Amino acid sequence: MIEFFFDCSSPWTYLAFHNIQPLARELGAEIIWRPILVGGIFNTVNPSVYAQREKPVPLKARYMKKDLQDWARSAGLSIKMPPTVFPVNSVKAMRGCIWLGKDMVPFATSVFEAYWGGDQDISQDAVLAGICRKVGVDEAKFFAGISEQAIKDQLKANTEEVVARGGFGSPTIFVNKTDMYFGNDRLPLIREALLRSKASAA
Repeated sequence: MIEFFFDCSSPWTYLAFHNIQPLARELGAEIIWRPILVGGIFNTVNPSVYAQREKPVPLKARYMKKDLQDWARSAGLSIKMPPTVFPVNSVKAMRGCIWLGKDMVPFATSVFEAYWGGDQDISQDAVLAGICRKVGVDEAKFFAGISEQAIKDQLKANTEEVVARGGFGSPTIFVNKTDMYFGNDRLPLIREALLRSKASAA
């Protein structure tokens, strides 16, 4: 089993979200999608992210931009970094993922595509409404749903849970509850962990 804690406002999470799905299908692993707010994590346990944004190391920043594009090319994705609005308030989009539950993947995929590929501001209701129409979600029900206190509470609870379990950003991925991995580039290690798990269960 894979637990995938994610926020659509992260480009590296877009890559991992895209890349982990065929890996899970290949190895017969179930993915439990766990929407979070990465800003809540940064505020709680990882404020160094903000310092890096304010005073980036030029050589490292230049390489990281290249690295992201290399990974995007490898995945067949288009990622503009930075988007026009960055960072973006993703709270409504992530509440939407909570509200959609097991049906969240097409919506989350379209949110990622709209923000990172289409440079659209996913904090805006008009953009989210367009995404709803694209994936066949009733937009009136969507906006009513994401305003429910239970949905807000679940997003907060997911964010607090991943911190309590050792997470410090997005994506945070667990294999079989306790084996934690961070980031798109850890997928080869996740593959090995899944293969070990399958072998021990055989």
